[in-house]
Amino acid sequence: MGIGHEVIERCRQLAKHTEEPGWITRTFLSEPMHCVHADLRVWMENTGMSVQVDAAGNLRGYYQAATADAPRLIVGSHLDTVPHAGAFDGILGVVLGVALVKALRGRRLRFGIEVVGFSEEEGVRFGLPFLGSRALVGTLDDAMLAKRDANGFSVADAIRAFGLDPATISEARDTGAILGYLEFHIEQGPVLESLHLPLGVVTAIAGQSRLDVKFEGKANHAGTTPMHLRRDALAGAAEWIGAVEREAAAIPSLVATVGRIEAQPGAGNVIAGSVHLSLDVRHTEDEMRTEAVKHLLGLAQQIAARRGMSSSSELRLDQAAVAMDARLVEMLGCAARASGFADQRMHSGAGHDAMIMAERMPAAMLFLRTPGGISHHPDEAVLEADVAAALATGLSFVDQLERAHA
Repeated sequence: MGIGHEVIERCRQLAKHTEEPGWITRTFLSEPMHCVHADLRVWMENTGMSVQVDAAGNLRGYYQAATADAPRLIVGSHLDTVPHAGAFDGILGVVLGVALVKALRGRRLRFGIEVVGFSEEEGVRFGLPFLGSRALVGTLDDAMLAKRDANGFSVADAIRAFGLDPATISEARDTGAILGYLEFHIEQGPVLESLHLPLGVVTAIAGQSRLDVKFEGKANHAGTTPMHLRRDALAGAAEWIGAVEREAAAIPSLVATVGRIEAQPGAGNVIAGSVHLSLDVRHTEDEMRTEAVKHLLGLAQQIAARRGMSSSSELRLDQAAVAMDARLVEMLGCAARASGFADQRMHSGAGHDAMIMAERMPAAMLFLRTPGGISHHPDEAVLEADVAAALATGLSFVDQLERAHA
């Protein structure tokens, strides 16, 4: 069995641990996470790693260096999923980290390798992403621990229910000497496949603005209100959605999405009086992103005013763009070339744990091709040859680090 096949099969085995039979759904420290930890612990220990679970529920396997006081390279990704997910988003990066240590065949380096399976990245349960990596860099604070899910349970409650103590959350912070952070991840998009390439070296992670937008018109009878006397909030919102698409398409590398819409009162024979929408805007240059958001919200105001309505917005997330470490990017690109693959540079439109880890240490990411560009869906896949290519590149990267610290 080839290494690509083995890694994929292990990801599929972990995908069986789910909150919803027939689907892959695993949120922050839900019961199936115990089973994920159990499987990964066995695999980690079989490679010679010592394993622990920290106070935030991160699974951490450490492969000892040649000397006890050596620095570490952290390799990680997340173990949680979106609802009805695929088998590889996040999980692949953790399993590949274990495979990387296994491929060393007991060879001790001048630095240790810590493989981390973060307890949470997606933000599904509490509406707050990156709980696991925030804990590791020391930014998971009391306000975040107090966040509550739809059932009224707080983050701290979830930690206790998992058998951990939120009062010791500060102990999850990594205070040792760290060389950097490496994350393997599927691209979750179509770029690499369109280029017929297995791998991509990430140069930056796009910043994100997420907002709630509201159009306020006037509900009225659908049969008795003439078209020219209507203040239809849904019609105004629809016009704006089209404008968002057109305006975003005209700005290079910008993406803007209206992914959620709720009309009230929501009856087929009633003109919508109000509409709530989401707006998600991303770009690797923060100034371009913030200007685009300002422009799009201005269009909403213009459309609403022309139709005799009002428009308002509320900012939910303002995440700055994060550049990957230039030195590690060069080393990762060199590792790809040395392993026989193209040094394809690209940015990430999705958020990843690497952007949180980069707050405290040099960080790098390696993307794997996503067949069909499909992610956050049961049809999500990865190719065995691409997994093998990523592992070869990772080993070459480790060898470069070893030479650099001779």
